[in-house]
Amino acid sequence: MSNNSFYTIIMAGGVGSRFWPISREHSPKQFHDILGRGKSMIQETVERFEGICPPENIYVVTHKKYVGKVKEHLPFLSDEQILAEPSRRNTAPCIAYACYKIAQKDPDAVTVITPADHVIQDVERFRKAIRTAVKHAHKKEILVTLGIKPNRPDTGYGYIQYRQGSKLFQKFKPYPLLPVKTFTEKPNLELAKKFIESGDFVWNAGIFIWHVETIKKAFQRYAPEMAEVFEEIEEQFFTETEAEAIHQAYPLCKKISIDYAIMEKADNVYVIPVDCGWSDLGTWKSLYELAPKDDNQNVIQGTVLAYDSQKCIVKTPKEQLVVIQGLEGFIVAEHEGVLLICRQDQEQRVKEFVAEAKKIDKRFT
Repeated sequence: MSNNSFYTIIMAGGVGSRFWPISREHSPKQFHDILGRGKSMIQETVERFEGICPPENIYVVTHKKYVGKVKEHLPFLSDEQILAEPSRRNTAPCIAYACYKIAQKDPDAVTVITPADHVIQDVERFRKAIRTAVKHAHKKEILVTLGIKPNRPDTGYGYIQYRQGSKLFQKFKPYPLLPVKTFTEKPNLELAKKFIESGDFVWNAGIFIWHVETIKKAFQRYAPEMAEVFEEIEEQFFTETEAEAIHQAYPLCKKISIDYAIMEKADNVYVIPVDCGWSDLGTWKSLYELAPKDDNQNVIQGTVLAYDSQKCIVKTPKEQLVVIQGLEGFIVAEHEGVLLICRQDQEQRVKEFVAEAKKIDKRFT
């Protein structure tokens, strides 16, 4: 297949509240330079597909309130490449919207669906895995997902079990296409350890590759009500009535993930395991693990004087001088009038902090 039938769908509608106060309702983490590399996360996501997907084939699905943000960060996109969701309905409706729309334009399209706020350290290895997946998805009626080879028993990720002893594993090294046996949502630590020990589990990265006709058939079979919603309006895609049609259709869609709606039910799901330095960068802890550190194991992003402090994350505006002394294992983050000082081992309480802050003033969230 040619690159002209390869499309990238970027999901960019989430809030990322666990990265508060940097990630906020009006400006989520995908529009921030979380790693301090000079580019926002959504810009880095687009760069990953340079050379393998034409810019005109990149589509972004986002909440209607972030359309302006998407244009600001990705000015090359045309209006028709930005799909505005009237409400958040999880990943299944968002993926259905994008795939049905692209199918209306190009019935032979193969799409890669990726979140806007993940980190990939080894971009070339990621690209090779994507190219392999695209070739398979174009030739076969299969649903492909990328599985990340785990390096620890992490309870924050979903897991995919593939069938061992598959001949496909030998045939397609180092990017084998393996039939999926089971999906498991975030397990407890004991179960996660067993998954790692078994050797046939990978992390679920939430990155999917399939032909548009294959995913349409899957929606028709496993989520027929949702398929019907988009089939009724597909002729309005790329027209002036698209926005109103979506506004009317979205509330009819069940709020459900693509994993629950399709992937866990389908019998034609395959996974390609890959080790590409992936992280969903979902928490302050994950930022600490990925970001460069100074001699005292501190992650510093800002104008900071740190004394007698170790293993801290400090992310503050450059124009603001921050002085810390005697801290170990703390998060210090300031953004737009909100300052967070919290122990890293208590970061699970961030959502609690956000809920309380909302009671004081919605602007703080």
